[in-house]
Amino acid sequence: MPTPDRIAVAHYRSRRRIIAVVARAARQAWRQVDRADLSGSWRAMLPRLLVTVAGAQLAAARQADEYLTAVLAAQGLDADPDGSVQAVALSGVASDGRSLDTLLTEPVITTKVAISRGATVPRAMAVGYTHLDMIARTQVADAGRVADQVALTARPAVTGYVRMVVGSTCSRCLILAGRRYEWNQGFQRHPNCDCIHIPAAEDTADDLRTNPRAAFDAMPPEEQDRVFGKAGAEAIRDGADMARVVNARRGMYTAGGRLFTHEAAGRRPRLMPEQILREADGDRAEAIRLLRLHRYIL
Repeated sequence: MPTPDRIAVAHYRSRRRIIAVVARAARQAWRQVDRADLSGSWRAMLPRLLVTVAGAQLAAARQADEYLTAVLAAQGLDADPDGSVQAVALSGVASDGRSLDTLLTEPVITTKVAISRGATVPRAMAVGYTHLDMIARTQVADAGRVADQVALTARPAVTGYVRMVVGSTCSRCLILAGRRYEWNQGFQRHPNCDCIHIPAAEDTADDLRTNPRAAFDAMPPEEQDRVFGKAGAEAIRDGADMARVVNARRGMYTAGGRLFTHEAAGRRPRLMPEQILREADGDRAEAIRLLRLHRYIL
């Protein structure tokens, strides 16, 4: 049977394939923007791109229940869920609770601001595209990660998760590698973050831990310099404590930090999943009740 870390990496790679499709669609849409009519031409492109990004969010979120079942089975756990993830609830909604189409208008604003500050049009367009690429990739990844945590919450036998770094990581994430979090703790991530959850019961979590220092030592010096900066990497090589070199919180954010989303909310404002976990205050039954109430699980 595959090990939990192999299942997690396969889950990550599946999500990355979905993200790659969205990134290509975003690039193609941006290439068709009329530089003489930024807002008007982008509005024409937006409906099709919105469908693509929302569809990718849905596809990423739909993987959560299957992933939880597989990764827990690999740990010898048969954790029956109290409900299944309602993936559609995480589609078309941005990480901060606003409507996704509102977020996707920001690259044009970014481009116009760059022009107003003296950037050439080609340079400003490149800045706008970078913003669009980050949005598209991050929103799909976040939908998948939030779905994973909803699925984890719906399985009371799972007491928490271990943070796993994959891909080309950054210093802020590397020093958190292998750290265990309680089931209701939000997943700290930054735009384009590649880290993922490995759900685990308390008595199996130790088997999943990774060593940030060992990961650092395995990097070639050039990669160490890229991730930590030349001076920071040199300090770590000389014996400095990695966590003191890097401020783990700087630049990080908890997606969904706003309390509500009005997307698909009906008459009542709809709590985001991360906010539900905060408000449940460690009460698993209350968290599951609220996830049901706000239609994140069935």
